Amino acid sequence: MENNAQEENQLNIELSEEVAEGIFSNLAIITHSNTEFILDFIRVMPGIPKAKVKSRIILTPTHAKRLAEALEDNISKFESVNGKIKVQEDQSFPMGFGGPTAQA
Repeated sequence: MENNAQEENQLNIELSEEVAEGIFSNLAIITHSNTEFILDFIRVMPGIPKAKVKSRIILTPTHAKRLAEALEDNISKFESVNGKIKVQEDQSFPMGFGGPTAQA
């Protein structure tokens, strides 16, 4: 009887090949209203002043809180194995990424 209850509570999650490849993002912008949180994931390229939103995730406030807690837990576990993640205090996002500009 307990096995049946566990089977009923399981969620079958499908991950297509396209989604499994993922989308690289090096900038996230988070906005919110009274009913939702919006996470825009952006890829900024060096020397290119225009960037596109590559993915947008819309969450309820409850799910946004759960996501924040899950990220905090996973970061803590990562750092316990790999050491502290270094974060630059400078919050500006340099368009040149600090490296030399390519020339043709």
